[in-house]
Amino acid sequence: MQDRHDTKVLGKEPELTIAADSAPESNWRDWLFRLRNWLRPIFPFFRKPIPSERTGMGAIPYLGGTTFRVWAPNADGVAVTGDFNEWSQESHPLAHEENGYWSVDVPFATTGQEYKFVVRNGATHVRTDPYARQVVGAFRNGVITGMGMSPGTADTFVWKPTTFQRPELNELVIYELHVGTFDESAEKPPGTFQGVIDKLPYLQQLGINAIELLPIKEFDGELSWGYNPAHIFAVEQSYGGLDGFKSLVQAAHAHNIAVIVDVVYNHFGPQDLSLWRFDGWSKNGLGGIYFYNDWRSKTPWGDTRPDYGRREVRQFIRDNALFWLEECRVDGLRFDATGYIRTVNGFDDGNDIPAGWQLLQHLSNEIAARRPGSFLIAEDLQSNHWVTKETQAGGAGFDSQWDAQFVHPIRHALISPTDEERDMFAVRDALQYRYNNDAFERVVFTESHDEVSNGKARVPFEISPDSAENYYAKKRAILGATLVFTTPGVPMIFQGQEFLEEGWFRDNVPVDWAKAQRNAGIVVLFRDLIRLRRNMQGRTRGLVGQHINVHHVDNERKIIAFHRYAKGGAGDDVIVIANFANAAQTAEIGLPRAGLWRRRFNSDLKLYDPSFGDGDVGRLMTGKSGLDGMKFSAEITLPPYTAMIFSQDA
Repeated sequence: MQDRHDTKVLGKEPELTIAADSAPESNWRDWLFRLRNWLRPIFPFFRKPIPSERTGMGAIPYLGGTTFRVWAPNADGVAVTGDFNEWSQESHPLAHEENGYWSVDVPFATTGQEYKFVVRNGATHVRTDPYARQVVGAFRNGVITGMGMSPGTADTFVWKPTTFQRPELNELVIYELHVGTFDESAEKPPGTFQGVIDKLPYLQQLGINAIELLPIKEFDGELSWGYNPAHIFAVEQSYGGLDGFKSLVQAAHAHNIAVIVDVVYNHFGPQDLSLWRFDGWSKNGLGGIYFYNDWRSKTPWGDTRPDYGRREVRQFIRDNALFWLEECRVDGLRFDATGYIRTVNGFDDGNDIPAGWQLLQHLSNEIAARRPGSFLIAEDLQSNHWVTKETQAGGAGFDSQWDAQFVHPIRHALISPTDEERDMFAVRDALQYRYNNDAFERVVFTESHDEVSNGKARVPFEISPDSAENYYAKKRAILGATLVFTTPGVPMIFQGQEFLEEGWFRDNVPVDWAKAQRNAGIVVLFRDLIRLRRNMQGRTRGLVGQHINVHHVDNERKIIAFHRYAKGGAGDDVIVIANFANAAQTAEIGLPRAGLWRRRFNSDLKLYDPSFGDGDVGRLMTGKSGLDGMKFSAEITLPPYTAMIFSQDA
């Protein structure tokens, strides 16, 4: 077969349709198949398979049997082997359909039975179904599950009615977690979905309204970050499998918490990769039909970049995205390393992959049409405004993207050992950066799974490796958290950040939940910040608004202040003042309105930690003079490494 790299604009050509209005019940056709199977050993005429009329990919159960369909364009023949035919490689050959697809209906093949495809192309290759929704055993057999890629088949999981409503993007507060290390009940990793469910009341009380899970699709072994996806439709069995994940989604919604999952489409594998040379064909010694077979194959994770120019590969990725959103009912997807989808090297250096960009556009458009309101977040980290620009204007259509323009300068300001190294102008630029003039097209954070690993660690640990819970580590880490929750953007924290977890992230080291008790006051501090960020008391509406004015920058004294607002006015205008110096300081700060300003937050309270100073600034009263381009001002004394938040009563 010719190596085809079609780069036509997605949506301008027909896509393979996998949906069906309903699954047909057992009928005369099923009985015909059964009669043929009974007569096959006696009469060779009946050994020729008949293409299935059922739609879908993988194993699609119906009343009385299962349809199997697979894409293998270079195969000379395909069969399905499994529990239903005593693992015979000859009993159930698939019929050849158009465009390299093969299918067969197998009566009596039922849910729970294991299977594999036998692909012949000169040699015989026994392959795991790319669409398998459960894989088991050392040989990674697929398992026929209760719902195939055809929506008409029955879902064995019973969803309960819910009143859950997704939050708006400007109200989203994300808690990133890794299922394998988050579970408090697990003696050692991997943890389970049930362990996350057990923590939902805690997360709800903390105030977050979305959890973002590192990838949960099947990977090689039991311990992994999840960014080595081997079987992208199968949920990791050690975590609890597909039904366990659905239980987590349902429980999260019951606690008014949205669920976002990481998806990895920039590469597959590289370990345990049944997709590799799936039908026996390859070129240049590379991966075959699912992968680029030229210079575009190369990624930091091996020569495993999917061939976005192949219609069937795009369909495979599209089906997977909709699987999470439609069958699993998640509320959003976070796309890993989109730079490696749209470019060869992950950087905007001119080595673009047009088909990858078109894939992102196509996915954004279809998800917006089929699952409106779903969150699409890109980890691109190239500060490319086109990633979050609308597809109609030529953009990729994501709602928001992880923002390198925030995390790096803010972490530098927090971690630098001397005050002289803290650049308040760099902090100012980080606070007010935005994409396409929309504050919420960026996700802001000081800790993520990437920022606390691979040679980097948690902020308190970076500040003080010998004693990550000392005064300075606590104060400056909290200073960073205050900026995360008051800066325009979608705030995100990483598991354990709310109780000053230290060290660095590893998939074999669980979260130290004892710190949640030892640093219970810090947990309360994060709760207070999140409530202010979400305007849960109706006093800080400006924090869910678009606007920021960084009106006071004193780089010599390391003081910065900014004004957040939506429309302005009492209950809307918010003033944030931060002292990045290791000394108490008094400063005159401009204010937009006259009168009394009440303190809503003080990071120095002893309520949060006994070592703090409990600065007593409870309110500000404006004087007659203006300052910082504002009509009014007030004097404030700030303890060392402290942030305060003020607003007026509505």
